[in-house]
Amino acid sequence: MTSTPDDEALTTVASTEGDAEPAPPVPLLTLSGGIPDIVDTPAALAKACAALAAATGPVAIDAERASGYRYSSRAYLIQLRRGDSGTWLIDPIPFGSDLPELAEALGTEEWILHAATQDLPCLREVGLTPTSIFDTELAGRLLGYHRVGLATLVEEIVGLRMRKEHSAADWSTRPLPRPWLEYAALDVEVLVDLRDHMAAELVEQGKDEWARQEFAHLLDFQPAVRVEPWRRTSGMQRLRGRRQLAAVRALWETRDDLARQRDVTPGRIIPDAAIIAAATAMPTHRGALLATRGFHGRGAERYASRWTAALAEAAQLPEDQLPQRSPRGDGPPHPRTWAEREPAADRRFKAARAATLALAEANHLPVENLITPDYVRRAMWAPPATRDEQELADQLAEQLRSYGARPWQVELVTPPLVDAVLVGDQPVEEEPDDLGLLGDPADADAE
Repeated sequence: MTSTPDDEALTTVASTEGDAEPAPPVPLLTLSGGIPDIVDTPAALAKACAALAAATGPVAIDAERASGYRYSSRAYLIQLRRGDSGTWLIDPIPFGSDLPELAEALGTEEWILHAATQDLPCLREVGLTPTSIFDTELAGRLLGYHRVGLATLVEEIVGLRMRKEHSAADWSTRPLPRPWLEYAALDVEVLVDLRDHMAAELVEQGKDEWARQEFAHLLDFQPAVRVEPWRRTSGMQRLRGRRQLAAVRALWETRDDLARQRDVTPGRIIPDAAIIAAATAMPTHRGALLATRGFHGRGAERYASRWTAALAEAAQLPEDQLPQRSPRGDGPPHPRTWAEREPAADRRFKAARAATLALAEANHLPVENLITPDYVRRAMWAPPATRDEQELADQLAEQLRSYGARPWQVELVTPPLVDAVLVGDQPVEEEPDDLGLLGDPADADAE
């Protein structure tokens, strides 16, 4: 299924004379009840909670954070819409760390979110936890839409165009400008309509049970905790020695501490490029550091003593405490090494990858939604030992479930993965050299 680009407002149609002419622009989505006032006092919150509790049906909900501006991922605005209660824009900052009245008002009704994994953590921080979810982005993936941004789906399914000019705004700004509030309110204006259309389409495609399992799985979503997050510093590939890696680690951790204390995004103190420049040059004093080509940023000079202390610490580390070139992990090695290290595993993985790609295409969904690629890598690196097909299928299914695969995924992918395991047991036969193709071409010509 092909989706319409967010910024594509015009299409072409053939006129009666056969010439292409612009079609009328897609209607712009507007607020049905005007721009709501901010809820930022106890009295206003009580009014909002009473209205939401009295309404019926699912709750459209969204949250705005200050990504790119703040270290924290807290919500700086929460938008809600339910039934005939209208839209409510709640500023959670004046209410501290919890909104029990709002949680009680929402009860156990279904939440409708777009890209739930982005908003669930910050909503939990203020005591808001759903008991059931409908995620319009995830539904779009399951339905085979090529682009699943909210504006794209609203335009293609609901037939209305959304403005997205404030998507990267600093939502920690106070007071919030009125145009930003309109943008925020529009994000929940048609979520219920979008949900209803997509729910019907899931039933039509026979994917409603898949969606139910996926949405239930989201209820327990927790952001991944990265191992050695400093390794994601941009430009790491330019470093040559483990001592430089230690410098990156020390500088990254220093910057992270400063960012957490000030609640600003780390890149606003010094960028990754400055960390790489300092780790490459390894200056030993403030003057040399500030003279280092590429070392810049708002906090470069202000925190120069912290940066030089971090570099000195890295320079003095004993060899056995220097970080390794490759990150540590609990999974199998990278598949590109399998052909040499474990040829049978390499054959299994290649067969499994081809089979899952074909299966995903047949079911019109991304392969990563069919099955998490890491689950396939783990299963093909260390599959069950049995080669009885039924036992192998049962044990592979249990292995996938232990990783976190949902029942619908296990049912679909287990048969091709069983085949991939059996394919891996078959050594690749060498081609017969009956035409001298493996010898010296010159010798063949001479004959």
